[in-house]
Amino acid sequence: MPCATGYPWPFCGESNNFKANSSYQSHLSLVAASLPKNASTSPNLFATAVVGTIPEQLWAMGLCRGDVDATACFNCLTQAFRDLPNDCSYNKDATIYYNPCMLHYSNDQLLPEDDDSGGLYTITTTGNVTSDPVRFNRLVAALVNATADYAAYNSTRRFATGETSADFDSEFPKVYSLAQCTPDLKAAQCRKCLAAIISQTLDDFQNLIGGRALWINCTYRYEAAPFFNGPAMVQIAAPSSVPVPAAAPTLAPAIQPSYGTPAAVAGVGGRKYSLPNVVVAVVLATATALNLVVCLCFWRRRRRRRPTAQAKQPYPKYSTEAEDMEMVDSMMIDVSTLRAATDDFDESNKLGEGGFGAVYKGVLPDGDEIAVKRLSQCSTQGIEELKNELALVAKLKHKNVVRLVGICLEQQERLLVYEFVPNRSLDLILFDTEKREQLSWEQRYKIINGIARGLQYLHEDSQLKVVHRDLKASNILLDANMNPKISDFGLARIFGRDQTQAVTDRVLGTYGYMAPEYLMRGNYSTKSDAFSFGVMVMEIITGRKNGCCNSGMSDDLLGTVWEHWDAGTAMETVDPCMAAGSFSEGDVLRCIHIGLLCVQPDPVARAVMSSVLMMLGSDIITLQAPSKPMLFARNTAGNTTLSTVSLQG
Repeated sequence: MPCATGYPWPFCGESNNFKANSSYQSHLSLVAASLPKNASTSPNLFATAVVGTIPEQLWAMGLCRGDVDATACFNCLTQAFRDLPNDCSYNKDATIYYNPCMLHYSNDQLLPEDDDSGGLYTITTTGNVTSDPVRFNRLVAALVNATADYAAYNSTRRFATGETSADFDSEFPKVYSLAQCTPDLKAAQCRKCLAAIISQTLDDFQNLIGGRALWINCTYRYEAAPFFNGPAMVQIAAPSSVPVPAAAPTLAPAIQPSYGTPAAVAGVGGRKYSLPNVVVAVVLATATALNLVVCLCFWRRRRRRRPTAQAKQPYPKYSTEAEDMEMVDSMMIDVSTLRAATDDFDESNKLGEGGFGAVYKGVLPDGDEIAVKRLSQCSTQGIEELKNELALVAKLKHKNVVRLVGICLEQQERLLVYEFVPNRSLDLILFDTEKREQLSWEQRYKIINGIARGLQYLHEDSQLKVVHRDLKASNILLDANMNPKISDFGLARIFGRDQTQAVTDRVLGTYGYMAPEYLMRGNYSTKSDAFSFGVMVMEIITGRKNGCCNSGMSDDLLGTVWEHWDAGTAMETVDPCMAAGSFSEGDVLRCIHIGLLCVQPDPVARAVMSSVLMMLGSDIITLQAPSKPMLFARNTAGNTTLSTVSLQG
C-alpha cells in the first residue's frame, strides 16, 4: 500500500524557549518515557500528560491514526520524542507530524473547546486534475465533508476514512479521504473543528489531486491514491450522493513513518511558527464556482481566534440550570422502587454507615444490583452538599470513579443510587487482620495505580476540575476484580481550569488524611488530595491505618514510615501478610518513595497525579529525595491532630 511521502513535518514556536538542564527539559524527558506507552495502549491511541507547575509546566499530547496498531503507534511517538527536541531545540512550544502519529507539547495547555489550537498548515500533493476540474472539486468537497461527519458522529475514536465508489466515472481519478479529531473532543466540537479547517483550506486545494490540513485538534486529508489501512468507512458515488457507511473496518499492518520534503506547506493564522528543513510555499488557486458555494456554506463558521491569557473564558463551561434540571429529572427513581429494592432499608442489606448516612444494597426489578446512600435527617450533609454531590458525580465518568445511576427526593427521603461495588470499601479489607491476607502485592499495586488514575481524571482530564477533599480508604470502593473506584463526593469542590487553590473557614474531612495546610489554615487544592493519596499509599503497603496506635518509633504511620526510610529499613514497615518473595523489594520501595513525595510538608513539592502515574509506570525515572513529613499525634482526648513541627531526625 503506498504511503504519503514527506514526513516528518516539525513546527517550532518562534519564542518562549527553555534552557538546557532546566525543569522544563526534565519534564520533557519524564513525559517522553511514558506518553508513547500510554497512547499506544489506550483504546483511542491517544494520551495527554501534564508535568510541573506554571511557568515551567509542560503539557503534552500524542495521537496516532485510527487505522494503525499499537506497535506502530508506540514506535512513531517514541521517534517523535527523539526528533522534535532536536528539530525545535529548546522551544517550549513544538509540534511534529508523521504519517502514523502526531506529537505536540507546550507550556500552554490546549483545552478541548479551543477549536483553533495553534497554527493551521496545508500540505498539497504535486499534480493537477486535467479532466473536468470543477466536477472533481465538488467531489472532493462532498467526500471530505461526508468523512468529517462520520468521524465526528459515528466513531468513538473521532476517526474516519472515505473513498469514491468503484462505479464512479472511470475517466476520473478515484479519491480517498481521512478525517480525525482528538478523542477528547465531543462530537459537535469535532465537527466544528473539521468544518473550520475545511472551509479555510478547500480554496487552496482547487484542481489538486491531493491535500491535507494539519491542526492540533483535528486534521483531514484526501488523495487520488490509497493511503490508509483497511476498507473505507464512507463511500460516495457522485458529488451529490449521500454517503453510505461501508462494512466495519479492520486493522491492517501498521503504516511506518516515511521521511522527505513535502510538495508545499502553508501556515494559516494562529501562532507564528518556523518550519525547519521544509520548503514553505503558498498555493494560489483559481477561483471557481465551488469557491462561492464553500464560502456561502461556511461564512458563519469563521475561525474563532484563540483567546489571550487575559481574555480566555473560564473553564469549565458550567451547564445551564435548565440542563442540570433535565439531567436530574432523567435520573429520578421512585422511592417505592428503592424501598422494594432494599427490603425497606432492612438492616441485613446495610453495607456501611458514615457521617452522612447509611448505604444499603438493593436489587432493581431488572436484576441490576445497586448501592443506595440514604442521607439521615440529622446528616451534616445538607441540601448544599447533596446538590454538590449530584452536580459532580453525574458528570464524572471514569472506570476509577464510582458511577451515579439515580436519585430520589420523595417523602422527605434523600437517596443517591450508585452502581453496586461487590467488594465494598478498601478499609474493610485492608485493616482487617484476616481479610487483608487476600491482598497480594499485585492487587495492592493495582489499587494504588487505579486511585492515581481516578485522581488524574478528576484533577486534569475530566470536564470538571474536581478537588475531592475527603479521600480515605473508606471512600475507595473495590469492584469484583479489585479495581478501585473513588466515591463520596459530598465535600468535593469544582475548580476553574486555571484555579490552583481555595480557602475555607469550614474545615471538613477526616483527621489523618487531611493535608497540614488544609487542617491548619483551610487551604485546599489538588495538592491536598495528593497528600491524602500519599497517606493511602502508606496504608496499602503497611496494612496500618494512619493516626492509630501503630507499633514503631513514632505513634503515627507517616512518622513510622519516614523514620524507617531515613534509617534505610523501610522494608520493615511492609505488611507481614504479604509473603516474602511474592513481590519485588524495588517495586515496594519505589511506591513508598512516591508516597513520601505526596505527603511533603510544602504543597508545591508534592507530585501531581500525572507525574505519579509516570513514576509508577517506569522504573527508569529518577525520583527526587523526599523531605520529612509532618507529624500526626493523638491528643489527650484520643483524637488525631496535627503537630505544627516537622519530625526531627
